[in-house]
Amino acid sequence: MIGNLQCVVLDCPAALELAHFYRALLGGTVNQPDPRWSLDDDWATLHLKTGMVLAFQGVDDHRPPLWPDPARPQQFHLDIDVEDLDEAQRQVLALGATLLDSGDATRRWRIYADPAGHPFCLVGE
Repeated sequence: MIGNLQCVVLDCPAALELAHFYRALLGGTVNQPDPRWSLDDDWATLHLKTGMVLAFQGVDDHRPPLWPDPARPQQFHLDIDVEDLDEAQRQVLALGATLLDSGDATRRWRIYADPAGHPFCLVGE
């Protein structure tokens, strides 16, 4: 095992608006203080009573999926919590992932694509 699923992140045009929609649907707390995320106009979270966290990422010019049209498929990514970001990177690259964005030395996450091209993030503690 390399890490633990931290949250599921949904792309959307308005992060806070969608977080409130899902709060009405599932309950929970919108933008509960959590050291794992910096909340802003483009990022919101929903902490569910089950312990699961949904996150919402505002995307400029968001184009929603057209189910079941493969030209505009479902859009989300996984955040994976890891103890050692460098070691986790070594392991996921060995499994066939591709590094998409390593960020800078101050950032605690890196972005990868799985072998089928789906993005996911490794988030260091």
